[in-house]
Amino acid sequence: MSSSDNTTKSSNEAADDSIIAANIASVKSHILETLQECNRSPDSVRLVAVSKTKPVEMLMEAYHAGQRHFGENYAQELIQKAEDMPSDIKWHFIGPLQSNKAGPLVKSLGLKKLVCVETVSTIKLALKLNHAAGVWLEQQQQQQQQQQQQKEEGQQQEGGDIVVLGENEKKLGIYIQVNTSGEETKSGVSNEKECVDLAKEIAASCPNLRIDGLMTIGAPGDFSCFDLLVECRKSVAEVLSVNVDSLELSMGMSGDYVEAIQRGATSVRVGSTIFGARDYSSKK
Repeated sequence: MSSSDNTTKSSNEAADDSIIAANIASVKSHILETLQECNRSPDSVRLVAVSKTKPVEMLMEAYHAGQRHFGENYAQELIQKAEDMPSDIKWHFIGPLQSNKAGPLVKSLGLKKLVCVETVSTIKLALKLNHAAGVWLEQQQQQQQQQQQQKEEGQQQEGGDIVVLGENEKKLGIYIQVNTSGEETKSGVSNEKECVDLAKEIAASCPNLRIDGLMTIGAPGDFSCFDLLVECRKSVAEVLSVNVDSLELSMGMSGDYVEAIQRGATSVRVGSTIFGARDYSSKK
């Protein structure tokens, strides 16, 4: 490759870098403007950059632009990216998760990196995640005890670094996904009653999970889907005896995140507006 080709490649990469950073800045600006219009706190909405099918290089550009919350749809892709990227990234799993993938996902990332599985809509998946989180926590405790014993005996410590967990990181955060549009192509519990029943069952049988909120995709252009999620949150908060504002509302994507914020979203999932159109050619 000639020097002129190298120069062109570097220029193109720099241009791509600046585009991703500029896109993030633009999205954050729209979020802030919408929050101001709604008289809401400027830090009351989280931006999750949806990075499925995107290469690590593009995610790193977002990272260097200050982005820390990323959303992925495929378990294996998330596991690989988490290995290749900085440890302070907060990963959200936002795609359909087969119950047999719950264990490997939690085991690989742990509860410090995997901050939320946003797509829980069955007790079967919740129980699998609960078990996986319990196994991971027990392994961390055993490793910590072993290293403490080695330290007291003056031995060289083995087993790698201990993951120090904050009080809020000793359970796996989840959202209950609600199919607010009623579309057969969308996942989630079907109605408010199913949402409440699932929340009660998870609270009663999954001590290693923490219900952090609700999530929906909704139908394009039908903003009533967001209103339905708001109503579900009220009912879930009542049955769990928690403040309604303590439960997140994950709703709104590239085409409708502004409208979602206007209706109460606390977390928006934005992908193509930041990274561009996705390539699914390598996905089954």
